[in-house]
Amino acid sequence: MGFDVGVIPFNLDGWGPPDANPAPLLLSGNDRVATRPANIPFAPFSRSEKLGRVADWTRNPNFGSNAARSAAGGDRDAVFDFALDESSALSAGAGDDASFRLVDGKPPPRPKFGPRWRFQQRPQLPQRRDEEVEAKKREAEKERARRDRFYNLHHRFAAGGGFGGGPNRRDSPVFKSSVDIQPEWTMLDQIPFSTFSKLSFSVPDPPEDLLVCGGLEFYDRSFDRINPKNERRLERFKSRNFFKVTTTDDPVIRRLAADDKATVFATDAILSALMCAPRSVYSWDIIIQRVGNKLFFDKRDGSQLDLLSVNETSQELLPDAKEDINSAFSLSTEATYINQNFSQQVLLRDGNKITFDEPNPFASEGEEVASVAYRYRRWKLDDETQLIARCEVHSITDVKGQRAFMTLNALNEFDPKYTGLDWRQKLETQRGAVLATELKNNANKLAKWTAQALLSGADLMKLGYVSRVHPRDHYNHVILSVIGYKPRDFSAQINLNTSNMWGIVKSIVDLCMKLNEGKYVLVKDPVKPQVRIYEVPVDAFENDYVEQPLPEEEQVQPPAEEDATASAMDAAAEAAADTAAGAAEEEKNADAFAV
Repeated sequence: MGFDVGVIPFNLDGWGPPDANPAPLLLSGNDRVATRPANIPFAPFSRSEKLGRVADWTRNPNFGSNAARSAAGGDRDAVFDFALDESSALSAGAGDDASFRLVDGKPPPRPKFGPRWRFQQRPQLPQRRDEEVEAKKREAEKERARRDRFYNLHHRFAAGGGFGGGPNRRDSPVFKSSVDIQPEWTMLDQIPFSTFSKLSFSVPDPPEDLLVCGGLEFYDRSFDRINPKNERRLERFKSRNFFKVTTTDDPVIRRLAADDKATVFATDAILSALMCAPRSVYSWDIIIQRVGNKLFFDKRDGSQLDLLSVNETSQELLPDAKEDINSAFSLSTEATYINQNFSQQVLLRDGNKITFDEPNPFASEGEEVASVAYRYRRWKLDDETQLIARCEVHSITDVKGQRAFMTLNALNEFDPKYTGLDWRQKLETQRGAVLATELKNNANKLAKWTAQALLSGADLMKLGYVSRVHPRDHYNHVILSVIGYKPRDFSAQINLNTSNMWGIVKSIVDLCMKLNEGKYVLVKDPVKPQVRIYEVPVDAFENDYVEQPLPEEEQVQPPAEEDATASAMDAAAEAAADTAAGAAEEEKNADAFAV
């Protein structure tokens, strides 16, 4: 039996089908009558529809069922499912009616972040997925703690009246007043830090050097080549003595006051605390004595001004327990200990020492003292007010054939987790980021060091980067780097305005000059960004006074090993006894203040 192809029309006049009706595709074999073939799909294709294939020989024979159709990809091959064929329509009609359900005709909602396949990842092992879940939980806990901290910060900010000096950023137990306010004290005035920021005063004339005492050793330039890969162990200088003598206990200042050389007397440490007061967070206090027409700014024995603060302006909270090596008190003691040893280690110990007009006024004969020179300088604030301050420089060096004074200070790293920067990895590649972090966490300390360098007339200031050998070892340290700056350039870099510094001092001096003769104390509020002035009894803070500033166990003691603890306590006791004896002898010359 042959296969009848049918009649194919041929257009003799041109392209395309002929104008006459075409012959039927299939003719019956008997009477050659055109009949419509069965089981041949007929689909009214339009120009907008996309045709993928002419014939599909791989389709599922059970494609007519709904399950097979959905499994094979829906209605993508609808043109080949004979939906318009009469036989298929009759056979599938009953099934379609039975499975017919009224459903929502709205299109399915689209995902918010694009197609779902973008975020589909390959399946992971169960233990790996568990680790990621735990990591996400830890991150969520950190984020929650951070939000809680900022929430508490916001509430303390609203209750305390603003950031200002920044005490509201900490929990209240961390901050206590540096001195206990007694009931018999009378508060005379309180000055917010916002007032200090608006002050400005320019000293008309450069300072005048009245006297230079002590001796200086030369700076060792080999420390400028130290880097984290070539670190150097920090040594201990137990035999050298460091003096923190207040203003009225200084015999040179007593002599200058008796000679009526000025009307206001202070030290660089006290003046720097006043000049940088708006940057302070911790509480501090300064004793003010008005004797005749003279004004003396003093500090208490064991005062906070003798300690170096650590992370004072940081957002990270330090542990509250004083026994913790990372508490605020322990870190302050450690920083003071590091700073003293660093200032002596970076010197040339070849016996070459520069001496000045007078020897160290606080050292006894034959006593080994640290390399330090005291410059007694005088500033003219106005026609009636002159200020004399004792300023310290720590070393000397030759710069282009000329002698240059230098101050030496050290920043210390105790745990990289608190700062987020590891000095051993970042000091060489990101030194600016390390300094910026220190400026954020220790703004007050760096500002006071810069102010002291400016007051002393130092030509250079060296900053050392000292880190612990191990984060849990607060006794052994290494020097990672030493960087030098010019004080004026560095003050501009940290936004320390000298006119504002002197404006604060001038305003405090003018305020105190209006007070009656007596003793007063200027206290930085432990919570609010302000200072208060109290009138206190004349015998306040003396040896026989009831109120004690700090317990003995909280006095400044460097972290020492067990074998050196006893000797350190004996030395402290001897120094206290000598101070008391000297004070008793000098009380006979108290009339010098009234001159």
